[in-house]
Amino acid sequence: MLWSGGRRLLTTGLQSQRWPFQPSRDMRLVQFQAPHLTGPRLGLEAGSDRGVIDLNAFEPTLPKTMVEFLEQGEATLSVVRRALATQLPVLPRPEVTFLAPVTRPDKVVCVGMNYADHCREQNVPVPKEPIIFSKFASAIVGPYDDIILPPESQEVDWEVELAVVIGKRGKRIKATDAMAHVAGFTVAHDVSARDWQMRRNGKQWLLGKTFDTFCPLGPALVTKDSVADPHNLKICCRVNGEVVQSSNTNQMVFKTEELIAWVSQFVTLYPGDIILTGTPPGVGVFRKPPVFLKVGWLSEERQRPGRVSSDLRNPALYVCRRVCAIPQA
Repeated sequence: MLWSGGRRLLTTGLQSQRWPFQPSRDMRLVQFQAPHLTGPRLGLEAGSDRGVIDLNAFEPTLPKTMVEFLEQGEATLSVVRRALATQLPVLPRPEVTFLAPVTRPDKVVCVGMNYADHCREQNVPVPKEPIIFSKFASAIVGPYDDIILPPESQEVDWEVELAVVIGKRGKRIKATDAMAHVAGFTVAHDVSARDWQMRRNGKQWLLGKTFDTFCPLGPALVTKDSVADPHNLKICCRVNGEVVQSSNTNQMVFKTEELIAWVSQFVTLYPGDIILTGTPPGVGVFRKPPVFLKVGWLSEERQRPGRVSSDLRNPALYVCRRVCAIPQA
């Protein structure tokens, strides 16, 4: 039974299914804090335990936020490549606090009903054009931060998603040129208040999608050259250890390139902008009976490392957060 026994867990993840060519050495960029360091900093996950290399200590002239880092383009990426090739001290993972890999982007673009199997789940036709909505940037929280259940909603749901991070400014970008504008990918959780999305606010989706803490992100931005095929990733979600969402990004109706071309017709895309590319079937609202997140549950996201050959590994990702009520004043 889905909700019986034990600690309540929500797990989501992405895992590569094939590697048509060998990607470069994993480049996993993070934003983090540590008690002995001042302010947020840029880091690089490294080592078997995924500790963090302090890039700002390696090169003090580097920006300390991901948006500024991406705005500087190839110059800053070359510094990271030098850091990868250098034996540098690694901060143990328990000693750092991971922030979202991107904070305060210009925009968070979201795509609705972008998985063919998710459309079948709802018994609705596959969209002929991308369905675009947004979250406010204030919804973004770090990968281990609490998800706050607002008292205004009783129907808060889960949605695992692949997120695209823009690395280069562009307007009216051709699909054939789109990947040149991508910095990399991360895992997002499109937390959704279904009552506000589907029945309140004139059935406009925005308010139901953008409560504070409704966009957990990260921890790492995996650069695009570390991901061989973003459209052949296993994507799954577990609750209480049971799989509730299981699909593949090859089920996307509109792929990354098409989404960038479509969105950039209307708005200029800037470095650090985030595109959440849609969720597969298995969300709580379409279960019989519907199931929604409750105070005290834990939300866990995982992108499991798995060997395809002796030389190829998927970038590992592990996230755990609590679901809690708004603290009383």
